[in-house]
Parts: sequence; C-alpha cells; structure tokens
Amino acid sequence: MFTTLKLYFEFCNETNRKKIYKSMILGVFKSIFATFRIPAIAIILQGILEDSMTMKNVWLSLGIMTVSVLGQILIGLKSTMLQTEAGYNSCSGKRIEIAEHLRYLPMGFFNANSLGRITNITTNTMEQMADVATRVVMLSTQGIITTAVITVFVIFFDIRIALIIIAGVLLFSICNNLMQNATKPVAPRKYKADESLVAAVIEYVQGIAEVKNFNLTDKTAKKLDHAISEKQAADTKLEYTVVPFHTLQGIVTKLTGVCMCIASIFFYLNGSMPLLYAILMIISSFMIYESLDIMGSFSALFRNVNISVSQAKSVLDIPPMDIDGEDIKPDSMDIELKNVSFAYEDKTIIDNISLKIPANSTTAIVGPSGGGKTTLTKLIARFWDVNKGEVLLNGRNVKEYSFDSLMMNFSFVFQNVYLFEDTIANNIRFGEPEAKMDRVIEAAKKARCHDFIMNLPDGYDTIIGEGGSSLSGGEKQRISIARAIMKDSPIIILDEATANVDPENEAELTKAIEELTRNKTIIMIAHRLKTVRHADQIFVIDNGKITQNGTHEELMNEEGTYKSFVESRAQALTWKLS
Repeated sequence: MFTTLKLYFEFCNETNRKKIYKSMILGVFKSIFATFRIPAIAIILQGILEDSMTMKNVWLSLGIMTVSVLGQILIGLKSTMLQTEAGYNSCSGKRIEIAEHLRYLPMGFFNANSLGRITNITTNTMEQMADVATRVVMLSTQGIITTAVITVFVIFFDIRIALIIIAGVLLFSICNNLMQNATKPVAPRKYKADESLVAAVIEYVQGIAEVKNFNLTDKTAKKLDHAISEKQAADTKLEYTVVPFHTLQGIVTKLTGVCMCIASIFFYLNGSMPLLYAILMIISSFMIYESLDIMGSFSALFRNVNISVSQAKSVLDIPPMDIDGEDIKPDSMDIELKNVSFAYEDKTIIDNISLKIPANSTTAIVGPSGGGKTTLTKLIARFWDVNKGEVLLNGRNVKEYSFDSLMMNFSFVFQNVYLFEDTIANNIRFGEPEAKMDRVIEAAKKARCHDFIMNLPDGYDTIIGEGGSSLSGGEKQRISIARAIMKDSPIIILDEATANVDPENEAELTKAIEELTRNKTIIMIAHRLKTVRHADQIFVIDNGKITQNGTHEELMNEEGTYKSFVESRAQALTWKLS
C-alpha cells in the first residue's frame, strides 16, 4: 500500500504533490477534531457516573461536539478539494505530457504499439487515475491518518488497548500485502483485455463500411465478442482473486474492534481500568473500525493505481529521438542522402541509398509497393532516424536541427488524409491557430475548396466528423492542401496524393497541387505517369535500393522497371469492357 502511495506521489508533479501533502496535514487536524467526540462524550459520562451532571457539563459537551463537527466539515472540505484538484490536474497534465512525448517518438513506436494501447492509456487509464485513484488515495490516506491519531490518543489512556490496535493494523497490513501480491499476475491480464477491447471497438467502427461491403459482419463481430468475453473473464478473475483477501481484511477489522471491547470490559472487571475509560475505549473501537473499514473498502483498488501509473510511465519512459538541436533556418532547400540505411524490426527497408535533391526542383519516386518509397520520404523529414549514413538539409545533418525548426521546412499531403473533429476553418489553420479568417479563405481558394465549403450548412464553421468522415476523399484532400498552403513550407512531400480521387475531383485537386507546389522543392511518390513525367529527376526504388534514376526520357530509353511501369500503365488505359 505504502509503495503504491509513494509511486502515486512521484507520478504527480511538484505543484500537485504539495497539494496532496497539504491535504494530508489537514487530514491530521481533521482526525484530531474527530477525536474531540471522545472528550465530549467523556464529560457527559463522567457527570452521569459521578451523579454530578449540570447544564454546564451539557453545554461544554455540546460546544466540544460542535467544534468537532464543524472542524471536520471545514477541514474535510478543504482537504478534499486539494486532493481532488491534485488528482485531476495531475492526470490532465499527464495526458498533455504523453501527447507531447508522442510527438517526438520514432514512428516505429506507433507501428509496434496498437492504437488500442495508446487510446486505452490516454483515456481509460488516465480516467481511472483521475477518478478512482484520487478517491482511493484520498480515503486511504485519511484512514491511515485517523487510525494513527486515535492510536496516539488511546496510548494516553491505556497502552494495552493501543497495543491491540497496533496488532490489528499489522494484521490488516499483512492481509493487504497478500492481496496485492495475489493480484500481481491477474491485473496485467485485465489491462491487456482493456487494450484489446478498445482496439477491437476502434477497428470495428472504423472498418464498418468494409465489413458490410464484404459481408464480414459475423466474422468481425466474433472478434469483438471475443474481446468483450475476455474483458469479462479478466474482470471476474480479478474480483474472485480479491474477494477472499477483502473478506479476511473485513474480519481482521471487526475482530480488532471486538478485541478492544472485550479487553476494555475485562480490564474494568478486574479493576485495572476505570469504567469511564472502559466506555471511552469501546467508543474508540468503533472509530478504529470505521477508519480501517474505509481503508479496507478501497485497498483492493491499489493494484489498479499501481498499474495505471506504470502504464502511463511505460509511454513516458520510451526514449524520444534527440530533438534538442539548434533552431536553424536553412538558406537553401538542397537535400542530400549519403549511404542511408534503415531497418525496422530486423527487416531492411532502405539499403545504402545516396541521392541529391536540388532546391526548387521536382523529384519523383516510383517503384513497386513495399519497395521503401514512403519510408525514404519519412527519413528525409526525420519521422525516423537512419541506422546508417546521414540525411542533409542545406549541407547540415537533420539531427543538428531542433525538431520543430526542421518541421517548419516540410509540408505533407498524404494519400490517406486525417482531419480533426472541428470546424473546417480550424482544420485549415491547424498549423497556425491564430491565423485570421481572410488568410484561411485565401488558402481555401488556392486549394480549390472554397466553393464546396460555402455550400455546406455553416460554411467554414461547419463541424466535420472525426477523420473527415463527412467529406468525400477529394474534398478531404483539398482541405489538407489548403492546410499545407497555410503552412507555406519550402519543401512539399506528396505521397500518392491523387491515388484515390475520382476523375471529377482530380482536375480540381491537380490545380490545388499546382498552387501548393509553385516555387517549392517537391518530392512526390506517384504511380500515375502524368504526375511524374515532367519531374526534373526520377528515382526508381525497389527492395530498398535505387535501381534507376534520370529524367522520363532517359529512363524510357533504357530497359528496366520504369519503362515496364510506363508501358503497363499505357496498356491498362487501352483496356475496354466488351
């Protein structure tokens, strides 16, 4: 328990940790005010036992009791607010910290870790931390403090009863420790089941169109049902593991109170304890039971707190790329790769590639699927760090640039566009949140999306669905181009930007790309002949190597992948349905 509390305190930042410490100090005073009930009752009991009851005694007892109740309420309110603020602020801060940390992780992390895991940590795990963990820590620490204060109070009356309390607390701690150890092998299964369920739901929802199109409802539903069943089984297993120890804790808690009562009566009967003290010790036994019972009720959740903190730390402990370079503004956009190699999970993707891309030129990268084209462009923009060789921008290794200053030089238009669930205007100004509306409209006009935006119900204030689900593929592409135009970076990387666009949208999209790429350094990945034939240079990538390079005319005059690629496309265009 104490190890978990320490882990939780370290998880909170310094400001919120101070709030927790302040709340614990206030908790001591709250417990002291709670013990005021005992002398208040003692005054009444003494008056009754000595037959000396007066109104003065009644008013004094009532006054002490009032101070006790008001003190507990006021201090409890402040203490609860401090711990609640600390808990929720810590978790919201960690969400932001995780998001910032993810920005600087190699893209390989996102390939190796499912969307379900990341989503589960940033949503379910942090929500549990904010809600459950805060409550567990708050009530458990208060229970510990109250038990300690009452024990100190009892010592002044009778050390023998205090020893019974200490023995009960030790037995309680042993039971709690046994429970924590018993849940160690079970709790990870629960969190794995949580991740799998989140991943299964996301996959099912995002792929619902394909599921229906290929009549895979039963198959996909079975996968989702399996994830739900595993989640149910994991939760049930955890509960069955906890219940025996939780019951044992309850028995220890009750027996501690019973032993205090029996011992107090015994000591009174043998004359070693005054009747007044015996009654006060019996009252104290109920207060001890209350504080231990509170700790016992939430102690089963300490394993959740432990794993939640560990899950968040598991992401934050992943080493980011070295992003602490210089804030450099290059004079030229010349790009060069020198003997670059890159492997992912022991599979070589890029194998000893060297090439030069002059500033303000257009470079096309073609080749079979899986040959390494997209990986190459991402190495240029430092989405990954190369394993061997170096990538240079304006003659300097991209690792010498701070990550943000490097990214300022690149804009991307991918085949699969992701738009955020926000207004169209905010999606366009994503890279420059403070941009004025006239600049947004200007970028939209250049990207040939102003007209269709104005036909939407709320124009630029129209909220689009997550991922841009309420727009067509061509519309999403043009909005992403408007976003890139707003950024106005000198290097543009186009990754199959027109691959999935219908003919009606292709003409508008082509004009939008022309606006985007005017007077820029362009690197394009494309399969369509008309998008690459006018490039200043073409590189053919196959199995991670450059197999050919030159202009369209040069490559058409030699046998190889490029000529076969062009001829096969030309033949495909002549096909007709009979």
